[in-house]
Amino acid sequence: MSPSQTSLLRWKIILPFVLTGTIWGSTWFVITGQIDGVPAAWSVFYRFALATPALFLVAFVMKRRLLLTRSEHRLAVLVGLFQFSGNFLFVYHAELFVTSGIVAMMFGLLMVPNALLARWFLGERVQGGFVMGSLIAIVGVSFLLAHEYLANPDAGVIGGNVGLGIVLAMLGILSASVANVIQANPVGRAVPMVSLLAWAMLYGTVFDFGFAFITAGAPPLPTDTGYWIGIVYLALIGSVITFPLHYNLVREIGAGRTAYNSILTISVAMAISTLFEDYRWTALTIGGVALAVVGMVLALRSKQRR
Repeated sequence: MSPSQTSLLRWKIILPFVLTGTIWGSTWFVITGQIDGVPAAWSVFYRFALATPALFLVAFVMKRRLLLTRSEHRLAVLVGLFQFSGNFLFVYHAELFVTSGIVAMMFGLLMVPNALLARWFLGERVQGGFVMGSLIAIVGVSFLLAHEYLANPDAGVIGGNVGLGIVLAMLGILSASVANVIQANPVGRAVPMVSLLAWAMLYGTVFDFGFAFITAGAPPLPTDTGYWIGIVYLALIGSVITFPLHYNLVREIGAGRTAYNSILTISVAMAISTLFEDYRWTALTIGGVALAVVGMVLALRSKQRR
């Protein structure tokens, strides 16, 4: 066994890898409890209103620089708008129409717009193996989406429930991808990641408040204890704890290997959807998941060898 393989088996690597994959896989289902009777926009705001001060505290404890320059603040505003507003607002609304596991599977394709935008704006090359793997994964996810539509024939095409959910999820993927790429520019690389995320989350939360107030009226105050437990879980466990763990993995084993975490995330999300959302498996969905996972692995392996 090579030294690099041995390093991957250390608990310092295994534990955060499993924790982030499992936690992020569970958050997709927890979100469904946040949009049941409560406007999705307000649930997004509550999540990040709690997560933001906690993330600033994490940056302070880690002794990261919190004072940003004007250009760094501009970048934080953009990341906040695309990551902590657009991305999550689209995702929360998408889950009103499509099961959480399917939305998670769609987000496994985030690597595709990431690669395309990085090619256009950062000049990064895309290898043939990445393209082939991505196409296989897209076919697999298409099978899953076809099953969702066939299971809800009255939903209509674009503009119907399932179709609208798919469009919203795709817009969420695009928003997240834009945030990923723009933070990788020279300005973003000069800022400690935790500090950039804290400020971006603050700016995103301000926008979330304005959007929620304009579109959904005055903020509701749900009395369901389970709702607030979900908010705490998504804010502290699903956001504040996982982000530092994730970026530490990137530093330890590289972005390519860390990206395999998405496979674990998807597996957990689909398992939870099966158990709690009564997701029905068919030959079409089994084949779709298999193709999606195989395609993602092929694409990520190709990207890792760049």
